[in-house]
Amino acid sequence: MSKEVIAKKAAVVDEVAKKFEDCVANVVVDYRGLTVEEVTDLRKQLREAGVEMRVIKNTYLKRAVKQAGIEGLDDMFVGPTAVAFTNDDVTAPARILAKFAEDHENLELRGGMIEGKVASLEEIQALSKLPNREGLLSMLLSVLQAPVRNVAYAVKAVADSKDEDAA
Repeated sequence: MSKEVIAKKAAVVDEVAKKFEDCVANVVVDYRGLTVEEVTDLRKQLREAGVEMRVIKNTYLKRAVKQAGIEGLDDMFVGPTAVAFTNDDVTAPARILAKFAEDHENLELRGGMIEGKVASLEEIQALSKLPNREGLLSMLLSVLQAPVRNVAYAVKAVADSKDEDAA
């Protein structure tokens, strides 16, 4: 094998290792059996959410995770493998891929990583049920507003009862 080819392969491994190090979450899937149109649709949905999906040779993936110092993902790199990386919304790849897998039985989730920790299939599926960041923030805001709202209702009720007594 020429040095040029080896250098190109090493560059791919370095790039993938960097993606594993920099991402906040990733999901490993088996895409075998999906049509070109289905994969294109899936990539479009992922891209709109800021997620990049790449099909990478298993040998490159194994070398990349080893280079990145990640243990426990090697078992997931069997057969046709694609990895969805995100640097923004931790839930996005799991949510989109799980929903797509419900509609397309040929897409199989295998597992992934969440904030640097290897996640099993069950953990990825649990993550997929969470709302996105904006949804979580609105839920938090609603919880924080509830006590203030209850105090306001109580004050209004007292004021209304005083008005009725005065009348």
